Amino acid sequence: MLTADTPFHAGERAAQARVGITGLAERVAGFVRPFMPDQHRRFFAELPFVVLAGADAEGQHWVTLLDGPEGFISSPDARALTLATTPDPQDPLAQSLASGTDVGLLGIELSTRRRNRMSGRLRQTGAGFVVEVRQSFGNCPQYIHARRWRRVPPRPALTARRTSALSTDQIARIRLADTLFIGTGQTGASDHASNGFDASHRGGAPGFVTVTDSTHLQIPDYAGNNFFNTIGNLLETPEIGLVFVDFEKGGLLHVTGKAHIDWEAPGAADPGALRVIHVEIDAVLERPEALSLRWHKDDADLRDLVVVGKRQETAEIASFHFAAPDGAPLPRFEAGQYLPIELEISGVSDRIRRNYSLSGAPGAATYRLSIKREAHGLASRYMHDWLEIGDRLRARSPSGDFRVPPGSDPLILVSAGVGLTPMLSMLHAASEAQPARPIWYVHGARDGAHHALHAEVRALAARAPSIRTRVFYSRPRASDRPGLDFDTGGRVTAQAISALGVGATARYMLCGPTGFVSDIRTGLESAGVAPDQIQAETFGPVG
Repeated sequence: MLTADTPFHAGERAAQARVGITGLAERVAGFVRPFMPDQHRRFFAELPFVVLAGADAEGQHWVTLLDGPEGFISSPDARALTLATTPDPQDPLAQSLASGTDVGLLGIELSTRRRNRMSGRLRQTGAGFVVEVRQSFGNCPQYIHARRWRRVPPRPALTARRTSALSTDQIARIRLADTLFIGTGQTGASDHASNGFDASHRGGAPGFVTVTDSTHLQIPDYAGNNFFNTIGNLLETPEIGLVFVDFEKGGLLHVTGKAHIDWEAPGAADPGALRVIHVEIDAVLERPEALSLRWHKDDADLRDLVVVGKRQETAEIASFHFAAPDGAPLPRFEAGQYLPIELEISGVSDRIRRNYSLSGAPGAATYRLSIKREAHGLASRYMHDWLEIGDRLRARSPSGDFRVPPGSDPLILVSAGVGLTPMLSMLHAASEAQPARPIWYVHGARDGAHHALHAEVRALAARAPSIRTRVFYSRPRASDRPGLDFDTGGRVTAQAISALGVGATARYMLCGPTGFVSDIRTGLESAGVAPDQIQAETFGPVG
């Protein structure tokens, strides 16, 4: 039974239960929200296009891209997103975007790999339409291929072509694609916020989508946030929409059909796939040059980095120091940003791309990544087990907007586990640039054996009187010393943070697993902290 306490409908909860995920709704109540945080509102307003999912008059599900001039997306308030554009008449959703229609939106920035998802109800305006938010949440940037865009002058729309099966040319293009967007949806009996549509991204090595024949596709499903929005929708309603983008020419290849899930993923082309979505095609719509945008692969800032240091911080976390092979200075980053890296792993056909938060001081001569070895993580296992001093990898310029807020208000850095990585970088930066700014460093670990980089934090706090720390051990060992190794037994809570007495203007930075961030943010807001005083970053699946 659906209640207001769960952001998930029956299909999503059934998918979570299928893989052993329980109690997820309680852990992410503050992550899936009925409004957009300011961080998301600013993000959407900077985008040149948005991905939109919905259904046509016959009930077929489609997903499309809508573009517009600079600034065509805006957010008048936290519960609304305005799109000052109208779809081309040949768009498969052009005739169904009427007031009262449910849609799913995905904002994605291919150059920096950021993305945010939102679902809501559409309302038409004279210049386009407004989407009233029902659910909003951020997404992990994994599997996104970096591309930069440019605009081309508008030109008359070319004639779209609709068929019931893929042509030989369309099959060839899908087999070269490294990106697609999926649209799914469902409508339950009640008007719950989880009803409606979802637009999502899928990416992989070129050819990650298998074309079985002209009317059947197989899409691998990788490890994600364990929300199972797409899979859950398909368990309730098998209709599915796909769109493949011709990034060089701006064309869109739309597919609509029905899907079923293979939970065991036998025969998947990618060994990293956990499941496979099988799609039976009902219709194909090709729209050449449908967009005024063109993209190119963004390899201009790729550079070689060499490992100049490797240190085991705990049994699970190791730090890697990187420098330029020729000793040249590295581009400076801002505390809180991440480093996009690319790994070439033997036996894996395509380069593995990951984003890891930089844990060192922004002014340091090297980049430091402190990485947790995940049991099923291809990249982290490779780096822990095989990457040694003298080895090389490729990296792009540091990126990300999770940064120290300006001003002199108290800064509260809250983390759990390996979520300390951006916080430690922020601690370095703030103690150097703003030595008088009040800072609390609040961290939760299991015990002393799982507490990484604690000596570095203590050293920073000893040098800067404005820095205070509070460490929580959820399962302290007999050898862990209260008052020395840690301050409090148990987990970090919003109540404990509120008890610090930091004042009404404090700015909060949260980083950790999704459930942890959700709990802390919800608790802080319940205690009266304004949402725009909280910024958050999450990592890894929720389980």
